[in-house]
Amino acid sequence: MRKIISFMHISLDGFVAGPNGEMNWITVNEEIFDHVGTRIGETDAALYGRVTYEMMENYWPAAGDKPGASKHDINHSTWYKKAHKLVLSKTMKGADLPNTTIISDNLAERIKELQQQPGSEILLFGSPTATHALIQQNLIDGYWLFVNPIILGQGIPLFTGIKEKIKLKLLTTRQFTSGVTELNYTVETTAAQ
Repeated sequence: MRKIISFMHISLDGFVAGPNGEMNWITVNEEIFDHVGTRIGETDAALYGRVTYEMMENYWPAAGDKPGASKHDINHSTWYKKAHKLVLSKTMKGADLPNTTIISDNLAERIKELQQQPGSEILLFGSPTATHALIQQNLIDGYWLFVNPIILGQGIPLFTGIKEKIKLKLLTTRQFTSGVTELNYTVETTAAQ
């Protein structure tokens, strides 16, 4: 079964964005890009909320074709164009977009159907609102977090409205020279506890 993995940059105090959605505090560099690019390159599907999807769609399809495009922009643009995009949105119903599936209702049922299809893990890129919806329905199988060495004090939290404990198992960690720490967790299922 395909797993849904939440890929998120977070502050040390657990925020994924500032109070107004600011993400200018996120540390990214070639070392992180190269590491992340390896795993993303093994993935054939991306899951987004509508806002994040629109942001990605406005940049990535042509990013690698621009004069002076970085190695990261070329690689991610190539991957983005090939990857199947899954978008959680109630407002994009009926949208006919190439290589894109819109999920606007029956979230748990639709996600479980997608997980039964052949393919790699499905990376949920950012998308705090979509992430919250999936957490509420126990649909996230793992967390691939990049903890940035900053305390924001306020903003959009990664974890909110949690009603029951979610037990995690740490798979790997990695510290980058920038001070960012990667934490890779899998969600322990009830059967495994």
